[in-house]
Amino acid sequence: MPRRSALPPPPPPVEIRTWPDRGALLADRALILGELVKMHLGPGRLGLLWLWGGLGALGWSLAGTAFILFGESYDYFGAIFGVVFLALGAGALVPAVILVVVGLRRDVQVRRLLVEWGELDRDPVGDRPLRLPRTSLVWLLLSFLLCAGGLFTCVAVPAGATRGDDTYGLVALGMGLGLISWLIGLIGVTKALLHRRWVVRVLIGAPAPGALISSGGGAHR
Repeated sequence: MPRRSALPPPPPPVEIRTWPDRGALLADRALILGELVKMHLGPGRLGLLWLWGGLGALGWSLAGTAFILFGESYDYFGAIFGVVFLALGAGALVPAVILVVVGLRRDVQVRRLLVEWGELDRDPVGDRPLRLPRTSLVWLLLSFLLCAGGLFTCVAVPAGATRGDDTYGLVALGMGLGLISWLIGLIGVTKALLHRRWVVRVLIGAPAPGALISSGGGAHR
């Protein structure tokens, strides 16, 4: 998601391809697809996504605490503490949002490259390690649980709030945490489903018409 290393370039146009034969093309294709799959759905990516979600949840917790202090404080000290918590919350929440947005934009680029390189040719045997059925299933299940838990929190917190006992700040705190969980879970579910869609349509589907290699004016399948 955020830039840890430069993305590989897209495949060269047909007229300037210089692979000597199909074996060389498949070797480069496998190498680049392997790196792209790790960038998109590697084992550490889920933990990194949840880390950003946790940072956002921490920021919102601090900001929610500030709102509660503003609503319950009757002196300058309470207001000062509220400002401090609000600043700390913004310092954690804003970077988390930026990291998630940058990561989503990077994922779009990665998926485009996965399609472009995958459609160069087909290699059913060599593409098996790229399918990652267990990894995508883990992404899907854990992200679904997080998404469902966040959605439940968003509904249960305001529904269970009691007038006079629960402040608006407390309700906003709970709903914000639920919304963050729902969004992070939704991102994870979407990535798992998009990876499966790529496997079915590109790796398992029919070969692309452009799977020809141009080499010195000749073409090789």
